[in-house]
Amino acid sequence: QVQLVESGGGLVQAGGSLRLSCAASTRIFGSYAMGWFRQAPGKEREFVAAISWKGSSTYYADSVKGRFTISRDNAKNTVSLQMNSLKPEDTAVYYCAVGIGASSASYYSRQEKYQYWGQGTQVTVSS
Repeated sequence: QVQLVESGGGLVQAGGSLRLSCAASTRIFGSYAMGWFRQAPGKEREFVAAISWKGSSTYYADSVKGRFTISRDNAKNTVSLQMNSLKPEDTAVYYCAVGIGASSASYYSRQEKYQYWGQGTQVTVSS
């Protein structure tokens, strides 16, 4: 069973930075995509960023392009999200997810392609 735990959330002023990390409780055998999603109060959960198993392909929501960077360390089964130039609209609970078999570019942003999810970490950006 794969357990995911996010960390790094907190309160930051607009324009500041945060780095989120997600660690799996055990090594995951095989290839899989890893992604980040977020859910703001009163809104549906949305795609933020994803990275392929090799780490050579990354995908970002238009709202975070140029500000967020996703990376992974397969040996440690971790994925990180560096968030710069944060805006109040980035305030949300951020979730890490693992997608086994999400190997198509069109799949990375689809929540149904991810099998394992973390409990989320709160990110609050003040204006």
